[in-house]
Amino acid sequence: MKITSLDALQIFDSRGNPTVEVIATLEDGTTGHGLVPSGASTGHHEALELRDGDKTRFRGKSVFQALSHVKGEIAREVVGRDVFDQSGLDEALIVLDGTPGKSRLGANAILGTSMAIAQAAANAKRVPLFASLGDGTLLPLPEIQIFGGGKHAQGRIDIQDFMIMALTAQTYDETLEVTANVFHAAADIMKRRGTLAGVADEGGYWPVFDRNEDVFDALIAAIELAGYTPGREVGISLDIAATDLYRDGFYTLGLEQRRFSTDEFAQLMIDWIERYPIVSIEDPMAEDDWEGWKLVRQAIGHRCQLIGDDHFTTNLTRIERGIAANTANAVLIKLNQIGTVTETLAAIRRTQAAGWLPVVSARSGETEDAFIAHLAVATNAGQLKVGSFSRSERMAKWNEVLRIQRHLGHRARFIGAGIFSNAGIQLP
Repeated sequence: MKITSLDALQIFDSRGNPTVEVIATLEDGTTGHGLVPSGASTGHHEALELRDGDKTRFRGKSVFQALSHVKGEIAREVVGRDVFDQSGLDEALIVLDGTPGKSRLGANAILGTSMAIAQAAANAKRVPLFASLGDGTLLPLPEIQIFGGGKHAQGRIDIQDFMIMALTAQTYDETLEVTANVFHAAADIMKRRGTLAGVADEGGYWPVFDRNEDVFDALIAAIELAGYTPGREVGISLDIAATDLYRDGFYTLGLEQRRFSTDEFAQLMIDWIERYPIVSIEDPMAEDDWEGWKLVRQAIGHRCQLIGDDHFTTNLTRIERGIAANTANAVLIKLNQIGTVTETLAAIRRTQAAGWLPVVSARSGETEDAFIAHLAVATNAGQLKVGSFSRSERMAKWNEVLRIQRHLGHRARFIGAGIFSNAGIQLP
């Protein structure tokens, strides 16, 4: 089935910033859409999101140049080609751009095209996207934000995400029920304290705390108020986003005006894991602080999921280096960090082949698209992280997994926190 046209338009993400939507049309009239998310806390090794920089239009964030690339060079490259040749098409886009970080055409232009092609191929086959992308049947264990911080909440607290994972849930539906109970219990606690101040970029509560560690106390109280045992039925998951805290060789917690060396900050992370019911921690050290990553990995990697986000940026070269150096045991997977569907699938497969865990993730600037819900199931990734349990761009992903489950019927599988044993992680 040949691609007959490619179009693009500027739409808006969940923060109200411009982003790219690409529409691929096939010879039988079938279409596929690719909606591109955008991050706030971005790693230096990510593929480049091309924006116009004209401060008189959308504060410099418009994407008209990326749109022109889709309608021009990219369209000329892909129109007339077989929509089912995803890897060939993606490779052609990489070669066409010709830069390591997709900076000439823009990773947003390339990814929107890649996603639109993938969706058009699924629609042409008359199958759901997950069935077109792979042969997976495993429903993911959600990692869901309760309190948002860091760049997602204007730095109100230093730690970017305080999340929960339903450790003893026996079904995907049960994970959502547990999360709903804890999420609303957290609101009750914040209301009682007079500190409920809205939600952050990813839908978690906007934090009003004097110390970073105060958030642990509030989260544990919410878990208990909802009727669960912290560390047994519900575990805590953190995204430190430590690269944002690292300057001139030191880590700084601005809320408390505390500064740490690599050794000291690694020890703080280890101490937190020992003191609180933390089962997963993301980017505890800065993206290029490889020695710091090794310190944390050696201390807690056998009993806690250690996820690299900025550390790896869904980049196969960096993942290979991390595997060789044994710096983590899990990789956060974000489509727009690398820029094509094919490269994303390769990153997931390599992570799994190493005995590590892929965690498919959304971005803080999201769209209503649910591509990543399908990606998580298609690849048997086992985990999905899309933000909190509010805001429709977040709920669209959680709800889509329910629809996928319904489509799979008796073939749907769920192993929940059992996924950790795949990486040799023994939770306390």
